[in-house]
Parts: sequence; C-alpha cells; structure tokens
Amino acid sequence: MESGAGKHWTEEEVKALLSVWSEKNIRKQLHGTLRNKGIFIYIAKRLQELGVCRDWKQCRAKYKNLKYEYRTVKYAHNSGDVTKTMKFFHDLDAILRYEPVTQLAAEENSRCSATETQLNTSPTTESTQ
Repeated sequence: MESGAGKHWTEEEVKALLSVWSEKNIRKQLHGTLRNKGIFIYIAKRLQELGVCRDWKQCRAKYKNLKYEYRTVKYAHNSGDVTKTMKFFHDLDAILRYEPVTQLAAEENSRCSATETQLNTSPTTESTQ
C-alpha cells in the first residue's frame, strides 16, 4: 500500500482540491475526458504547492467520490428529499452545475443548434408584434 493511501482527507485538503478543481482550465480538461491521468498528475502537483501531499490516484479517487456524492444529493433534492446533505455541496454545485448542459450540447449538437435558432428568433418575433 502506498504511503497515506488509506488516510482520510482533511477538510483543508478537500478545500484545496476544490480550489484547484474550480479553475476554468481544469474543469474544461476534466469534462468529457476519459483518459485523464495527466490532468490528475497536474492537480497533485498543484496540491503539493498548496501543502497537500496526495498522489494522482488519490486525487482522482477523491474527485470521483465527491462527484458521486454531489450527484446523489442533487438527485435527492430534485426528488423532494432535502434531508440528504453533504459538506461541500454548494462548492461542488458551483463547479458542476453547468456540466450536464455542456454534455448535452456535445452529444446532440444539431438538436441544440436548432433549439438555439428557435430561441434566438422568438424574442425578435415577440418584440415586433
């Protein structure tokens, strides 16, 4: 077992991870990238600069766990169950809130373009009437 592999993340370590994760270029690289070892190596180096000694595998595992927990709580809230909570929900919401929209645009590009065209023409039609 690698040194510190079973060690729990402290609140300060999670906050440092979230601060690096919230950077626009990191979010862009992580979104939709399946082979992301290089990104997590970079994140681990950035965390070392902030005094957090974690390897890239630990960073990736924590990223995945936080993302999973966030989606679980978000789904519960959307279903009406507001009793489910997590410590960094609002921070993660700020980071992840636009992710599904971007994914939809990538998967259904033509359909989104048609919708955007309709949305763009609707206000002008209403304003002329």
